[in-house]
Amino acid sequence: MMLLGVGFVLTLLVRGLVVESYFIPTGSMEPTLQPNDRLLVNKIGAASSLQRGDLVVFDGSGGFESEKAFVKRVVGLPGDHVVCCASDGLLTVNGVEVEESYIYPGDEPSDLTFDVLVPADRIWVMGDHRSDSADSRAHLGDPGGGMVGLDDVVGRAAMVYWPPSRAGVLETPASLEDIPVRTAGERDK
Repeated sequence: MMLLGVGFVLTLLVRGLVVESYFIPTGSMEPTLQPNDRLLVNKIGAASSLQRGDLVVFDGSGGFESEKAFVKRVVGLPGDHVVCCASDGLLTVNGVEVEESYIYPGDEPSDLTFDVLVPADRIWVMGDHRSDSADSRAHLGDPGGGMVGLDDVVGRAAMVYWPPSRAGVLETPASLEDIPVRTAGERDK
């Protein structure tokens, strides 16, 4: 009985400190994530090791909506210059045009134009189903300029575990992975 109790306590610690499960209620991240998907989110070093393209869960209660948890794709890291759209309709990050193969079929990179410089303690996030996502673009006029504070990042979505037919690891798209870091005072190309 004692061993069962220790196992239960360890399970709670792992769940609360290392990994957590989240339910996807909407289609804002389609086609990558579907409504009713269940995710495992890695909470270890979440904000300190983010990469462009990562899917993150964050607490949006302080500035996004009344809902608490959101999942979106990191498009801009601290210091990045994110613009939409270039003359050919593509999103640019630090002057590099981004081919976004993960966005919902038929959606444009954005129906809103924007030109933002991401502050040192924030990230710029967007849903993959751009025409159905209340993401950083929808909150440009709010405090924080639509950006998510690094302190609000709960973790990085690691894998879909339910339903079994959709189970798999969530990969970072190469199109966002290889964009050079923008240094202070640097102009975009």
